[in-house]
Amino acid sequence: MTPQRPIRKPAKARDDDLAGRLLDWYDAHHRELPWRTPPRDLAAGVQPDPYRVWLSEVMLQQTTVEAVKAYFTAFTARWPTVSALAAASNDDVMKAWAGLGYYSRARNLKACADLVAAQGGTFPDTEDGLLALPGIGAYTAAAIAAIAFDRPAAVVDGNVERVVTRLRAIATPLPEAKREIRLHVEEMAPRVRPGDFAQAMMDLGATICTPKRPKCMLCPVREDCNALANGDPELYPVRPAKSEKPLRRGAAFVAVRGDGAILLRKRPDKGLLGRMTEVPGTAWTARLDGETGVEAAPFPADWRHRGSISHVFTHFSLDLTVYAAEVGEMPAPAGHFWSRPGWLNDEALPTVMKKAIEAAIPGATKRSQ
Repeated sequence: MTPQRPIRKPAKARDDDLAGRLLDWYDAHHRELPWRTPPRDLAAGVQPDPYRVWLSEVMLQQTTVEAVKAYFTAFTARWPTVSALAAASNDDVMKAWAGLGYYSRARNLKACADLVAAQGGTFPDTEDGLLALPGIGAYTAAAIAAIAFDRPAAVVDGNVERVVTRLRAIATPLPEAKREIRLHVEEMAPRVRPGDFAQAMMDLGATICTPKRPKCMLCPVREDCNALANGDPELYPVRPAKSEKPLRRGAAFVAVRGDGAILLRKRPDKGLLGRMTEVPGTAWTARLDGETGVEAAPFPADWRHRGSISHVFTHFSLDLTVYAAEVGEMPAPAGHFWSRPGWLNDEALPTVMKKAIEAAIPGATKRSQ
């Protein structure tokens, strides 16, 4: 059902009053997150660390807060500054990122750290300056400028989109509504505490103005909400009908040496899962199927079928037929290497490859190994 333009509206408070009520709510109810400088610390003069803000925003792109927490903690413990991250090897960064997904972010993360470190280790404090860095787009630049440097900026993530489309009853479907939403955020954002306001909007969407069953009676800006006034906030944001993702197929071959080591290789630097580690497999892509039969094995061996696994990428789904073989003391073919038992968890294995290895050797990728 497509929502109609509202037939009645609540009295519209001034945007600065709305921002004030939202900030009061944020002071009392903000989420405690490992990368965040809470309001009480800001009031005491503690300044946000731009490195931590940047790192968290890159990790949070298309990834949940709960998934990011452990990775952020591990990264900052190992590389506490942007210069430390720049000094790390590409392989170590990709290994630390493994499992977080969207691996182009990790490549851009390293490139950005290298550039910032080369320029003295200080992040630009404006949106334009931040946009010039690798891997930083409009949203990330606005978020860093507001949160790290307290610059007025229109910070619009998925949570903010939901809050604003409900507040203003925006019937234009996403993504066409993005420009309209941004204009509303620009109007709402205060000149004072813009970083806290940005995080307050995110927290409101994450904890109160949720996709299903929003807690409207607890919302600090419910008096301003056109969607609530007209009866059904869940109609917003309006989205076009989802198109079905294409299904691709391929095969994965898990070769096991006599000592339990598993044969791996590194993917090309660019493209899907670039620089990540994989077991040998057929040439599937987001647009093309790979071969699925045992005849496509990379070398002769007693390959046994071990079932299949499924994985969902952003733009397509993938089914891999998994084969395994014990190959004795075979030397690694050119471009491949052996990962010994106990080393596997330190490899830059994306989730899809961990699934394939688990199908062949249950328990092989578990942390207890």
